[in-house]
Amino acid sequence: MNRLTSLLGAAVASLALFAGAASAQQITGAGATFPAPVYTKWGEAVKAATGIQLNYQAIGSGGGINQITNRTVDFGATDAPMPNDRIASGNIVQVPTVIGGVVPIVNIPGVADDALKLTGELLAEIYLGKITKWNDPKIVELNRGVALPNLAIAPAYRADGSGTTFVFTSYLSAVSPEWKEKVGAATSVKWVVGNGARGNDGVAATVRQVRGGIGYVESAFATQNKLSATQLRNRAGQFVAASLESFSAAAENGDWSANPNFAVNLIDTQGATSWPIVSATFILLPKDAKDESRTTNVLKFFDWAYTNGDKIARDLEYVPLPQKVKDAARATWRAQLKY
Repeated sequence: MNRLTSLLGAAVASLALFAGAASAQQITGAGATFPAPVYTKWGEAVKAATGIQLNYQAIGSGGGINQITNRTVDFGATDAPMPNDRIASGNIVQVPTVIGGVVPIVNIPGVADDALKLTGELLAEIYLGKITKWNDPKIVELNRGVALPNLAIAPAYRADGSGTTFVFTSYLSAVSPEWKEKVGAATSVKWVVGNGARGNDGVAATVRQVRGGIGYVESAFATQNKLSATQLRNRAGQFVAASLESFSAAAENGDWSANPNFAVNLIDTQGATSWPIVSATFILLPKDAKDESRTTNVLKFFDWAYTNGDKIARDLEYVPLPQKVKDAARATWRAQLKY
C-alpha cells in the first residue's frame, strides 16, 4: 500500500508539474479588434515554433486598456495610443506591433467592390446626417458612370469602445472641421445618425443585412469576409483603393521619433498613393507584472513576430513595422521591463 501511495503521489506531482509548465507557456491578451487577424495567425506560428500559446480576446481597445489597467491579462492591445499621463500612472509600457488600414464598406446593389469613390468630407456629411441618399448630387458628381440608386444611406458604427472608431473618427476630424467640432475623435463618440453594433463582425453584419448600408472595419477583416470597400480621395487629391501598397505608402511618411510612446500619427499623410486612414496598433505591458515569467513569454512572442512574422502580416494586408521601429521597441521593453 505504501508503495502504491508513493507511486500515485509521484504521478500526481508529475501531472501538476506538467500542468504548471503548460500554464506557464500560455499568455493572455485582450483588446483591439483591428490587429486580431494577424495576432491569431502569429499565435499559430509562434505555438508551433516555441510552444508559447496565445489566448487573445478581441473585445475592443477600451476593454484592452481596462483589462491591462486591472492586470487581468498579460498584455492589453489598443489602436488608440494611451495618453502619456495614463501610461505613467498605470505603470505601463506601450510599443507598436503592426500597421494597418481602416476601410469604409458599403452595400449598394449594382455597385462593384472598389467602384464607389468617396472623400473624407462626404463621409463626415454622411455620418452627420447631412447626406442621406446614395444618389445625392455630391456623390453622383464623383461617380460618373456608376449607377447610384435612389436608396437611403444606412450608417453603421461600433457600439463598443473601439480603436477602429478612434482611427476612423480621427480621420473625419482631420478632414472635416464640422465633424471635429461636433463629434471629435475618440474610442467612443456620440454618433449623430446610424445604428451601433459590437465589433468588426457586428458592423459588417449590419452593413450586409441592410441595403444602402455603410460602415467601417479594418482592412484584413474586409478582405477575409469579401466585403465591398470604397475608394477614397487622399491628401494629394488622388482616389486610391485600400491595399497593402497604399497602406505602406502612408506608413513611410510617419515620424516615429517625434512622438513619445511610439504614438505616431499616420492619418491623411502626404503621398500620391497613400491611403488616408492608416494607423499603428499597440500592445500595453505592465512594469509590475504579478508573474514576470508570463511577461517574459509575451516579449518572446512579439520578438518572434518582429523577426519572423512580416510575411504573415503582409498576407493579411498589414504593413510590418520599419526595422528601426522594431529595434526601438525592443530597446524600450528591455530598458523598462528589464527582461
